[in-house]
Amino acid sequence: MTKKTTSGAPSPSASGTESSTHEAGTDDESHLLQVRRQKLEALKEKGVTPFAYQFDRSHPSHEAIRLFEEAESDERLDDRGQAGSVRVAGRILSWRSHGKSAFAHIEDGYGRIQLYFRLNVLGEESFSDLDLLDLGDWIGVEGPLFRTRTGEVTVQVSDWTILSKSLRPLPIGKEEVDPETGERVVHSGFSDTQGRYRQRYADLAVHPDVRETFRLRALLIRSLRSFLDERDYLEVETPILQPVYGGAAARPFTTHHNALDTRLYLRIADELYLKRLIVGGMERVYEIGKDFRNEGIDRSHNPEFTMLEFYQAFADYSDMMDLVEEMLHRASVETTGGAQVTSGDHEIDFSPPFRRVRFVETLSKALDHSIHELSDEELRERARGIVGDEADQMGRGRLLDKLFGALVEPSLVQPTYVMDYPVELSPLAKLHRDDPRLTERFELFVDGRELANAFSELNDPLDQRGRFEAQARLRAAGDDETHPVDEDYIRAMEYGMPPTGGVGIGIDRLVMILADKPSIRDVILFPTLRPEEGATG
Repeated sequence: MTKKTTSGAPSPSASGTESSTHEAGTDDESHLLQVRRQKLEALKEKGVTPFAYQFDRSHPSHEAIRLFEEAESDERLDDRGQAGSVRVAGRILSWRSHGKSAFAHIEDGYGRIQLYFRLNVLGEESFSDLDLLDLGDWIGVEGPLFRTRTGEVTVQVSDWTILSKSLRPLPIGKEEVDPETGERVVHSGFSDTQGRYRQRYADLAVHPDVRETFRLRALLIRSLRSFLDERDYLEVETPILQPVYGGAAARPFTTHHNALDTRLYLRIADELYLKRLIVGGMERVYEIGKDFRNEGIDRSHNPEFTMLEFYQAFADYSDMMDLVEEMLHRASVETTGGAQVTSGDHEIDFSPPFRRVRFVETLSKALDHSIHELSDEELRERARGIVGDEADQMGRGRLLDKLFGALVEPSLVQPTYVMDYPVELSPLAKLHRDDPRLTERFELFVDGRELANAFSELNDPLDQRGRFEAQARLRAAGDDETHPVDEDYIRAMEYGMPPTGGVGIGIDRLVMILADKPSIRDVILFPTLRPEEGATG
């Protein structure tokens, strides 16, 4: 039978290393798959169930190690230096065979622990059956804990059982241990980034740091939810399938409902339904959910993404600025341990107060000319140098947005509120109380990316209809990222909507910053990808 080695690869008799053949699709890989299936059949012939129903685990790996360390500290070890007996389970990640004994490491969802197998403990049959195991197999073991001469807490296995046979070798790379620090360094066998996104299950299996990213994500969402719950916000759910999409300037995904024989859209934002709830008397509401936009894919955009939106009656955008500062500061502390985090080449500080600048002044300075004095055609001419001929199909609002994105956004590294957007850019925000050319809107930028968007929400139904109709004229002129007229939403506003502050925060982008990840695909478990070559469906 094939023996396993410290590097996580079978012996040379098994035709090369598993890590190198996994991605290559070579004859060696086919041979490895065949060998694993042969071992599967051998287990069945022995009457062993290779895919178990259950295992009564007594301790996850980290608790088993802590159990031994506490017994050691309290001097409760027996005369052989052992503590109790545990039942642990995990995936085999390494194996070192020494004739009549073997060491292995298994990993569960909490860490890894070393196992020690001995012929004179297991008996001939059980020990020889170890030859039917492979790296990647899930096993459960039972036995006492002890510390090896190299200082590692280890289970001396008195009994073991296979829980799931791995029929395909994981892309496990070479592992080295620093002799001075004892730190393990794993050189991944999964070097294809696209492959890692596409086969996230394998990526998670061999990269503990990836699992930590998604634990951080879960902690973040828990922190945000707790923050709002404590302030009497009610978590709600609004439709994903909508007859009229709205709440943002974006192209939607469309579908058809057969029974109703009608076109529906995947929502591009939660906003309009949440504000309907404000009309209905639910004064503080929030939703954490998926939105969908039929747009390009890059390092900060995925067609399916997660947003937090929350709305508060009787508040305006200044109130929401204060709330967002407090929320993000707390989220950073609770998920990373502090207000300062590293994001790429920058140290980001989420300590309030955040810097505040005004849209018109900032963009005018970048253009060296007041944007109020530039005509649509003058703006379009300047935008052509950024987006090319696409500028010819854009209205004034999108032209301003493109210019700001190119000329200003990259410089907004520390948390910065950009305030008071031109009315052409903000069809759902109230007019600024001091300047009718502007709206009471802010966007939060961190590390050169938009992270949040907020308004003093427009609650005048007549004004809202006029802005929707202006958007419709832009659509007729060729701008396909404008807001459609939503008659039901206007009807809701006609019943009366109180003054309201509203905020949307991009969860994925916030995770990117807190986890120091360069791409949105690194923080979405299953990002949208181009279909694999040869895929059907």
